Amino acid sequence: MALGKYTRVDNRRSSSSSYCSMVSIVIFVALCLVGVWMMTSSSVVPVQNVDVPEENKDEVKEQVSESNGGNTRQFEDNPGDLPEDATKGDINVNPESSSNTEETQEEKPEEKPEERPEENQEEKTEEKLEEKPDANEDTKSDDGSNTEAGDGERRTDDEEPNSDGGEAKKDGGDGSEQEDGAVEKKSDLNENENKSENSDETKDGEKVGGRVEEKVEQNEKKESDGNSSEKKENDQPQDQSLNEVFPSGAQSEILNETTTQSGAWSTQATESKNEKDFQKSSAQQTIYDWKLCNVTAGHDYIPCLDNWQAIRSLRSTKHYEHRERQCPEEAPTCLVSLPEGYRRPIEWPNSREKIWYHNVPHPKLAQVKGHQNWVKVTGEYLTFPGGGTQFKHGALHYIDFIQDSVPDVAWGKRSRVILDVGCGVASFGGYLFDRNVLAMSFAPKDEHEAQVQFALERGIPAISAVMGTKRLPFPDRVFDIVHCARCRVPWHIEGGKLLLELNRLLRPGGFFVWSATPVYQKLPEDVGIWNEMKELTKAMCWELVSISNDTVDRVGAAVFKKPTSNECYEKRSQSEPPICPESDDPDAAWNVPLQACMHKVPADASERGSQWPEQWPARLEKPPYWLLSSQVGVYGKPAPEDFTADYEHWKRVVTKSYLKGMGINWSNVRNVMDMRSVYGGFAAALKDLNIWVMNVVSIDSPDTLPIIYERGLFGIYHDWCQSFSTYPRSYDLLHADHLFSKIKQRCKLVSVVVEVDRILRPEGKLIVRDNVETINEIENMLKSMHWEVRLTYSKDNEGLLCVQKSMWRPNESETIKYAIA
Repeated sequence: MALGKYTRVDNRRSSSSSYCSMVSIVIFVALCLVGVWMMTSSSVVPVQNVDVPEENKDEVKEQVSESNGGNTRQFEDNPGDLPEDATKGDINVNPESSSNTEETQEEKPEEKPEERPEENQEEKTEEKLEEKPDANEDTKSDDGSNTEAGDGERRTDDEEPNSDGGEAKKDGGDGSEQEDGAVEKKSDLNENENKSENSDETKDGEKVGGRVEEKVEQNEKKESDGNSSEKKENDQPQDQSLNEVFPSGAQSEILNETTTQSGAWSTQATESKNEKDFQKSSAQQTIYDWKLCNVTAGHDYIPCLDNWQAIRSLRSTKHYEHRERQCPEEAPTCLVSLPEGYRRPIEWPNSREKIWYHNVPHPKLAQVKGHQNWVKVTGEYLTFPGGGTQFKHGALHYIDFIQDSVPDVAWGKRSRVILDVGCGVASFGGYLFDRNVLAMSFAPKDEHEAQVQFALERGIPAISAVMGTKRLPFPDRVFDIVHCARCRVPWHIEGGKLLLELNRLLRPGGFFVWSATPVYQKLPEDVGIWNEMKELTKAMCWELVSISNDTVDRVGAAVFKKPTSNECYEKRSQSEPPICPESDDPDAAWNVPLQACMHKVPADASERGSQWPEQWPARLEKPPYWLLSSQVGVYGKPAPEDFTADYEHWKRVVTKSYLKGMGINWSNVRNVMDMRSVYGGFAAALKDLNIWVMNVVSIDSPDTLPIIYERGLFGIYHDWCQSFSTYPRSYDLLHADHLFSKIKQRCKLVSVVVEVDRILRPEGKLIVRDNVETINEIENMLKSMHWEVRLTYSKDNEGLLCVQKSMWRPNESETIKYAIA
């Protein structure tokens, strides 16, 4: 063929047809050369202004020729035959190499900046400049992958450029830290080296543990400080471990470490479908017609405790059945009114000493208990001198008195979580905060008018509950101390049924502190009760550790200790109270009737309750000893790893988003509820703030409440299809992580939102993490209540919503017949 070709050219040059063929070939070759030059020129232009070290020029040229304009690990190069050091730090790839992406991501899922070779930093800097010639250009890649935000983020239609000095978003949200940093700092090579290194790390870690990363500074928010984009870059490092994390819709995938080929990037089809669904749902907003609840309890309405129709039908009230939960068949959908003259609550710690009178306008308790320093009316305030029936001279003196009587109590170290029975206005629990102790205080509603409401308004944990016919909504063996200061509970009657309930809740080796008149007074009734208590506690194998008298308050306290082994139970001459059958689950606590029996102490060293937890604060962060690797955690990993990963997850979210990116003034926040807690990681991440968190474990969720108590936190079981046992306006902040999408499968979502409105204080905040459909539904409801949307964000069908409750109340009312006394 070659011989024929040259023969034809040499012998027939004069031929016109040959001449035309040659001209055509020359033109074709010229066009090809021009095309190649144009492609090469467009790729090399951004590099022309950069001084490239001589030894790296060949390497850079090779990378430039392979560049396709992308900048994600989804399109990573197939190393092929290249040496290893020539491919480190590369993030451009040919489309045909996508089959190797998953393998490459698994090789370097969490590569740290300090682990990258120094000699490759300049190379990576030049490469970043090549990839981003113009930050204002549309950054949609050739193969259709949407790269509008630089890291796979997608904004909702409601989001607009930040108007308060934050980053301005261009072309549908193009404002990622990587792009801004690379364009604004081209003239500084050293800064570019560090920036490029951090950017690579962000992309390498964008899909770690099956979680989608969120950049907090791109959220639409109303921040009071008006940070600039440069400050946000400094405050929000680009390392993936410091970004906020969006949990996936399936909770079992939140902490799954599997890395997928698509990384953090969604497909265009998925994004377009989600956006169309969002716009469609937004266009079909339901119109809500809110009304005030016309009920006997008025602005103190608790649906499950003010169901007068059910109370009137009770056969007996001997065991305080009328103070127990009597929930209506269908939860109300009306809104609770505000007290006239209601004002924003006074902030902690000042609230411990005084609250606004009109927020809890109940003077009766001050009239009855004023001489005991419970509460006094002082002008427009209700003041709390810190006293109680058993500690008229202040709670701190009383707390020291208990410590001096039994040094092993060790407030805030050995004793961290206590149960305060019949708490009054909870001054005892309020001053225990000074000793790093959490007190779960409870008392019945209206036994002493609004005592629990006073406690909550002061910023002290409390719930409305009573020891009647059912177990308290807590797991067994979780409280370090149970305290009862003249709580008027008849412990000794009916086989000691009520005291045996405390035995269920008390940790082996824990103390029962009983400060009551039978301990120190000699009246016949008191002496008789004391003798019966001594016999009962002895039969329960409780050891009487101390009986002490306080000369200041002129009261006494008896301290009992629960056994740590079953030896005493086995040696008893009589089996009264009896040992509960093995079929009786001591952790079962939701609507379970009380029984006059005792549960044995765990004998296995690996069982919960066989050992005392580590001292506070070490117990907060360390997985409990009884969480075994053979157990599968909530998220599918071995239980100890699950626990640790959950804690790390919430530390990132709280530190990098909630505390900095929500516009929340945390000095105004005191009472917090995690409406769907798992391991208590959210509460643990807030440990350094002056707040307390009520961890709620739903009755249809994995029973992780014992873990929460083991780490020195507290919580309660609850069914969110019913009202919570607290007064209206109890909490400053509610947090709901994938709660509403689950609960609406069992009950009406509107009734749950109404309950949120009931227990949240005006100007309080609600943070919701859920799927976009549920977020949109919740947002529409709250907007119709005139709540202020502070932040809304969505990505890959996952959403984040932060809203603030307003003072608005509707004008019309709705009579709830079962709540009329």
